Amino acid sequence: MTYESGEEIHPGDRVTYGGHAGTIELVVDGAGNPETDWYFENCGAGVMVVEPRVFGQVYIHAPHDDEDLKFVGVSTATSSPAAALPRSATQFRITGHRFVAVFA
Repeated sequence: MTYESGEEIHPGDRVTYGGHAGTIELVVDGAGNPETDWYFENCGAGVMVVEPRVFGQVYIHAPHDDEDLKFVGVSTATSSPAAALPRSATQFRITGHRFVAVFA
């Protein structure tokens, strides 16, 4: 899968979506990955973008055609979806799905 600009999409990539900073959490391409099989079977191929400050997560079916998804840079050892969370956020992982609760 690629961005509209042609770069290949990888988990952990830093992106903007609709002008908001985010991270690619999953790349679902149907390659038989147990972590992404459910998404492929229920949603089809695509990518999961995590942007916890405004919309949380969004699944994009055709990232190569989505003008709102912009590649910013490759992942680094310190960047992760959790790193972008507000300090008051708590994460839970339940049956492979991530839920984020933010307390004011």
